[in-house]
Amino acid sequence: MSQALRETNLKFDPPAEFYRGKVRDVYRRGDQLLMVASDRISSFDHVLPKAIPHKGQILNQTAIHFLEATRDICPNWLELSPDPNVAIGKACEAIPIEMVIRGYAVGHAWRTYKKAKDEARTPVLCGVEMPGGMREADAFPEPIITPATKAEEGHDEDISREDILARGIVSEAIYTKLEDYTRRLFSRGTAMAAERGLILVDTKYEFGLLDGEIYLIDEIHTPDSSRYFYAEGYAERQAKGERQRQLSKEFVREWLMDNGFQGLDGQTMPDMPDSFVELVTKRYTELYETITGKTFVPAETSDIEGRIGTNLAATDWRVAL
Repeated sequence: MSQALRETNLKFDPPAEFYRGKVRDVYRRGDQLLMVASDRISSFDHVLPKAIPHKGQILNQTAIHFLEATRDICPNWLELSPDPNVAIGKACEAIPIEMVIRGYAVGHAWRTYKKAKDEARTPVLCGVEMPGGMREADAFPEPIITPATKAEEGHDEDISREDILARGIVSEAIYTKLEDYTRRLFSRGTAMAAERGLILVDTKYEFGLLDGEIYLIDEIHTPDSSRYFYAEGYAERQAKGERQRQLSKEFVREWLMDNGFQGLDGQTMPDMPDSFVELVTKRYTELYETITGKTFVPAETSDIEGRIGTNLAATDWRVAL
C-alpha cells in the first residue's frame, strides 16, 4: 500500500509561523501562506486514527481545479502549486463565517425541516423560511444561504444574516458581497457538475480580506466541503421515495456510525482496518475523476516530505537543511 502523509514538520529559511488544522498543515511568512494538504481525514469534528494515501493530493488538486475555474467570478488566494500536496498563495484575514449554500433539502437542512414539521412549526434555518410540502432531497425553489460561525474549537454554529449584521461581524456592504459571490460560485459549480452528470447539492465557501478586497480562500467544491448527487435517475428516485446516490465522503461517516461512533462524549473511535483505508483511497480517486473529468496520477509516496522539499527548492519557500 502507498505511504500516507500524516503530518509535516518543515523548517524554512527564513522561518515561518506554523498551524496544524484538522487536515492541512499551514505555514505563514509575511503576506504568504503555504498549505500542505495532508492525508489526514476527519469526520464528526474528529481526526480519524489512520491517514488515507493520496487523499491530500486529491483534495489539493480538486480545489485547484475549481479555484482556477472561478477566478472570473471572485479573486482567490491561490498563486501556485509546486507540489501535488502543496498550495501557496496570499495570506488573508479570514472572515469568521462559513457561507453555506444549499440547493436541496438534505443533511442539516432536512433534519431542521423535519423537526419543525414534526412539531407543527414553520421550518426556519438561519433566518430563512423553507417552503412547505417538501420531501427529503427535494430541490429548494432557489438555493438558500445558511451561514455558520467559524468556531476555534468544537462545532460551528448556525447564524442568520440579521445576527451577523447585529453583532458587527462584518459590515452590510461586505456581507452583501459575500452573498453575491456565494450565489455566483454555486451557480458555476452547479453548471460544472451538470457537465459531469452530477448535481451540486450543497457546499460552503470561506472568504478573507486583504487590503480591503474580498478573496475566496481555502478549498471549494471538494468532496470534503460539498455534497453531490448523481443526476441520472434523480427524478425517478425522488418519485419512488428512494435515497439518492451521493458522491461525497458520506460513506466514511456511515462506516463510523455503523461502528458506533458519531463523535459524541463517551464514544470510542473505531480502529480502521487496512482494507477500509484502501477502500477510502479508491473512493476518493473515483470522486476526483468523476468531479473533474481528469485522470488521477498518484505522486511518489516513498518520501513525501522529502519530495515536497525538493519541489519547493525553486520557490521562495526553501526548506532549511
